[in-house]
Amino acid sequence: MKVIKIGGGCLKGNSVVGEIIHLIAKQGKGDIFVLSALSGVTNILVQGMEKALKDEKSIPETINLLRKKHHDLARYLVGRGDALKKIRQKLAPFLTTIERYLFGLNFTREATPRMQDMIACQGERLSVLLISEILKTRKIDAGFIMPEDAGIITDGKFKDATALLPRTSKNLKQSVLPHLSPEKILLIPGFYGISESNEITTFGRGGSDYSAAVVAAAMDADILEIWKDTKGFMSADPSAVPGARLIPELSYGEAAELAYSGAGILHPRTVEPVRKKGIAIAIKNTLHPDGPGSLITARKSQAGRVIKSVSHTRDISILKVHASGVGARPGILAQIAGSLSRADINIKSVVTSQTCISLLLSPDDIKKSHTVLKKLVPRPFRELEKITDIALISIVGEGLHRQRGIAAGCFTAVSHARVNIEMISFGPSKAALYFMVREKDLETSVNALHNYFFTD
Repeated sequence: MKVIKIGGGCLKGNSVVGEIIHLIAKQGKGDIFVLSALSGVTNILVQGMEKALKDEKSIPETINLLRKKHHDLARYLVGRGDALKKIRQKLAPFLTTIERYLFGLNFTREATPRMQDMIACQGERLSVLLISEILKTRKIDAGFIMPEDAGIITDGKFKDATALLPRTSKNLKQSVLPHLSPEKILLIPGFYGISESNEITTFGRGGSDYSAAVVAAAMDADILEIWKDTKGFMSADPSAVPGARLIPELSYGEAAELAYSGAGILHPRTVEPVRKKGIAIAIKNTLHPDGPGSLITARKSQAGRVIKSVSHTRDISILKVHASGVGARPGILAQIAGSLSRADINIKSVVTSQTCISLLLSPDDIKKSHTVLKKLVPRPFRELEKITDIALISIVGEGLHRQRGIAAGCFTAVSHARVNIEMISFGPSKAALYFMVREKDLETSVNALHNYFFTD
C-alpha cells in the first residue's frame, strides 16, 4: 500500500486537476491519498480572516470566491445536471462552517491561533470532499476520512503542531484499515491533526507533506510518494542555474538539509516520521508520472560525486547581538533565546563568537526580534545589529565533512567570482556546509559553485 501526497501546486487549473484525477483513478486503487487545498484556496482563507477582522461585509465575498472556485472545477469535470447538484449540496455545509467562523472572528475582533487553525485547514477539507465526489461520478470507489475521525493526534501546538506518532499509528490502524480494499481510493486532508483535547492544530504552512509522512509511518506504507509539479530534487534551482540536473537518489539526511535550506520540494519535517520506519520517499512529477523523479532512502551513496546540490534561500536575516565575553558569561544565550521564544519567534540557527551572538531569523521576524531584545532589563548586550540584505547558500552531500577540499573549493569558486563570504558554518551537519553572501551576489555565487562542483 502506498501513501500518495498531492500538493496544492498540482491542484491548479481545471484541466490540470482533471488530469490528476484521471491519474488517481488509473493508478491509485488500494492506496491512501493525502491532499492539499486547491491552489490559491489557503491564501483566500488567510486573506479572508484579515478582511473579516476589519469588516464583516467582506465575508460573503470570501465565501463566494471559495464557492465559485470549487463549483467551477466541479462543473468543468462533471458537467451540469444531477451530479453537479449533488456536489454543490455536499459542499454547502462546509462553506457555511467557514462563513460562521469568519463572522465569529469579526465579532471577537481577535484572530487567536486556535481560530486561525480552525479556518486555515478548511481548504483541505473542501478538497477531499470535492475530489472524492468527482471520482464517484466516474464509477470509482472513493471516500474520505477526516484527521479528527482517523485519529491523527498532535501535541496541541497551534500553527506548528507535531504528530504523536505512537497514538496516531494505533488510531489509524483501527480507523483507516476498515476503509481500505484493493479497489478503494481513500482520501485524507493534509495540513492538520487534532490535539488530545480535540482542538484542530495545523502543521504549519506546507504541512501536508508532513501529514502524508505521518500517515505513511503510522500505516507502515510500502512507500510515500509526493506528487509535485516539478521533476524532483535538483542540483540547484533551475530558475537560477540553467544547467541544474535532476538528483535521482539522495539520503534522508540530504533531503532534510535541502528542505530546510530552500529547495522547496518538501516541508522541512517530512523526513522525520518515515526515517524512523525506513520508508522511502519518491518525488514524482504529475505532468510526467512515468519520469524517474527523485528517490529518498536510508542509503548514503557516496559513489562518484559527493556534492548533490547547491541550494539557497532568501528567507534569512541576521540579528547580531554584540556583547563582551559571550563565551564566558553563563546564561546569556538562554536569556536571549528564551525571550524570543516567548514572543513566538523561531530562531533558524545561532552562530557565536566571544564577542557576538548571530541569530539567523526569518526576515519577517527581524524587526520584532530587535524590539523584543531592546526591552530586556538589564540589557545583556552592548549593541544590536540588523542585517537583511543577505542570502543563505547550502552545499549538500553525505560525507562532505570527510572529503578533503570541499570547503576550500567553495572558497575558491566564490573568490574567483569576486564575492565575499559573510559567515560560514561547517560541522554541525554531516551533510551540509552553510555560508552567507550579500543578496546581490547570490546568483553569481550559486552559479560559480554549481559550475565548480558539477562540471564534468
